[in-house]
Amino acid sequence: MNWRNVQLVLSREMRDQLRDRRTLFMIAVLPILLYPLVGMTFLQLKQFMQEHKTRVEVVGREEIAGIDGLPPLFNIQGNRFAESLVGESGLGDQVELVFRDQDSRMAGSQRGSQKSDPEQDMNLEQALANARQRLTTGEIAAIIYFPPRFGKELELFRQELANRIIAVRNPESANSDNSEPVSGDRKDVPPPVPQPEIIFSSANERSSLAHLRLSQILHQWTLAIGQQNLEVSRVPLFAMRPFEFRGQDLAQGAIRRAAVWAKILPFVVFVWALTGAFYPAVDLCAGEKERGTLETLLSSPASRAEIVWGKLLTVMIFSIATAVLNLVSLGATGQFVISQLQQMPGFGEDLALAPPPFLSLVWLLVALVPVSALFSALCLALAAVARSTREGQYYLLPVLLVTAPLMVLAISPGVELDLGKSLVPVSGLVLLLKSLIEGNYSQALPYVFPVLGVTAICCLLSIRWAVEQFSKESVLFRESERFDLRRWIIHAVRDRNDTPSIATALTCVALIFLLRFFMGFALAASPMETFSDIAVMFFVTQVVIILFPAVLLTLLFTRQRRRTLLLDRRPPLSAIGMGLLLACLMRPVGDQLVVWIQYLYPSGEEMAAFGQLIHDLLGQAPNFLWIIVLIAVLPACCEEIAFRGLILSGLRHLGHKWWAIGLSALFFGLCHSIMQQSIAAAVMGLVLGYLAVQTGSLIPCILFHMTYNSLEMVSGYLAKHSEEILEKRPELELFLTKSGSSIGLACTYQPFLVIACGVLALYVLVWFGRFSYVPSAEEYLEELRHQRTQESLV
Repeated sequence: MNWRNVQLVLSREMRDQLRDRRTLFMIAVLPILLYPLVGMTFLQLKQFMQEHKTRVEVVGREEIAGIDGLPPLFNIQGNRFAESLVGESGLGDQVELVFRDQDSRMAGSQRGSQKSDPEQDMNLEQALANARQRLTTGEIAAIIYFPPRFGKELELFRQELANRIIAVRNPESANSDNSEPVSGDRKDVPPPVPQPEIIFSSANERSSLAHLRLSQILHQWTLAIGQQNLEVSRVPLFAMRPFEFRGQDLAQGAIRRAAVWAKILPFVVFVWALTGAFYPAVDLCAGEKERGTLETLLSSPASRAEIVWGKLLTVMIFSIATAVLNLVSLGATGQFVISQLQQMPGFGEDLALAPPPFLSLVWLLVALVPVSALFSALCLALAAVARSTREGQYYLLPVLLVTAPLMVLAISPGVELDLGKSLVPVSGLVLLLKSLIEGNYSQALPYVFPVLGVTAICCLLSIRWAVEQFSKESVLFRESERFDLRRWIIHAVRDRNDTPSIATALTCVALIFLLRFFMGFALAASPMETFSDIAVMFFVTQVVIILFPAVLLTLLFTRQRRRTLLLDRRPPLSAIGMGLLLACLMRPVGDQLVVWIQYLYPSGEEMAAFGQLIHDLLGQAPNFLWIIVLIAVLPACCEEIAFRGLILSGLRHLGHKWWAIGLSALFFGLCHSIMQQSIAAAVMGLVLGYLAVQTGSLIPCILFHMTYNSLEMVSGYLAKHSEEILEKRPELELFLTKSGSSIGLACTYQPFLVIACGVLALYVLVWFGRFSYVPSAEEYLEELRHQRTQESLV
């Protein structure tokens, strides 16, 4: 690679981008204007919320008006709550109380009578109904309702409580009038008091806010009544809470401040790095297609790889610049908004958020380099596929939908950096940056190389994809077209090819995932009590969800069905025998892989219980043949026809067999519902895809799959009866060993046996590489183009 050409391409693209007003607006102008505008809007809304009061109507206030010694709840003269309850919190200024005289007249005479007047109770209920109507129309935000006889029952409660306290302290005087003896061990309590209510509407935001404010104030009033009852009973207040647990935070102020910013800055910076990479990438690829300047660049002495590297560096520079400018603008605006909020009443030390430590900003700038490289390579590859700028912009949402959950997962509470999470793209980088900002260097140091290694692999794959897209004239110079689903279906059926297209293969994947998602809920809701239940679940999963879409699309959109499903060629007996041998050799390797996966991503108790349930239900099978059919035969036939048949045949039109093998293995792994099982299945999918391509037949794949799953039952038997087997046959300890219970298995293979099987399995794969596979038309053209490129370089 000539880096001089890369530099020339870089300078050309930078000059063109700096002349583009849309790019400059998105990168420089928008961050400077956006955050101050958002900050001013927030301050205005906050000021409006501070000044806006919520109207609350009180129904039945006379129920508490005549109770002697009760802590005050209302300050009726000012239509406010008592100052002793709201204090300096500002809640009293945010609530406007509404008292209606007719309510007082309705309930006023209730205080003087021994019994409740039904007519007066009915009037109070009518007042409550009127208040509910006003709440529905929005005239008020909430209602405080004291039910009939609330005050009388509360007085009786307090009097009864005082009498019982006296009786406990002086039992002789309490029993002098031949009353029932009173013991300090009595469990009964005074009769309950009618419960007051806060009536609100959760569908109304203003009403929900009023409910929150009233709950705080009335909770203080209830505590005040409880404290008064203790004082009347001559019980000290500290008896209710003799001690409290005090928190002692060992983190210093700078560390606490860094922990707060560690949850905010990585997400903000990474999102803007992705946004800053996407728009320049679209303009550098799809934009040049529309302007007609891409042909001039392709006719230059620079190779396609040099062009891609020049464009990649340009996109990286704009991605880093966008993230830095947004970070600076966000920090300046946030500091100004917080300073203004601290001056408002009701806000104070809670908003005392200091700027992030300087070292955290340094780590952010360091982390921007790999994350910008990753996002730039991914966006550049997607932009090369786009026919126009408009189509390229449509790709931003799917990219955000994929990357945003990975970033949110990393900053979720309770998620910490470990070896398993460090191998997840984007999430590992966010967790590593979070640990570095928090100052946990000892925790972050062991995972620096795994995180950077995974990020580098993803970058190289994206760059490789971008180079391949730039090497295909069919991708670079295809014209925009309007998509019509009806015409596309008619065209796909009428003008179908011998084998499925890429769109047909992806459609099959989408149908399988949709059926798996929706029918999975139905299967999960069905009872799992007998062997027939588990048999139905296996049959529906394999036949209806996986096999049916593949067979349907094969019949509709292909002409040569046997060739599509790789059933038109009879493989040699040597290939069948070596496939069976490979399955036997891969079983110990697969079991060890499961152990490693369980170590990196431990499964929960629910998954272990579900696996035990499946094992117990399979034990109820009428005979062993049924288990073989459900575990080995049915998955081998259905999954191989779908993934190594239709899907792999369609993906081979990409022009590269390894891309087809890798994507089909990825889809095969994602089809499994359990994450740990998906990883192991994806690895086995690579082996099965390689067998299918090299032999050109599905029969070795079906036999491999069937044998591999059948040996799984042998491994399960060894895991369950390992102690008995090793006690009876001690010589087997040369091949088997017990593992810790944390792994989730009771028995695994000795390391030397796993290594030996792995080496022999690799030799068998090399032996399959000697087969001269039949390439697709696209693979043949890609190989021919690669040879011509190598000859031109020589």
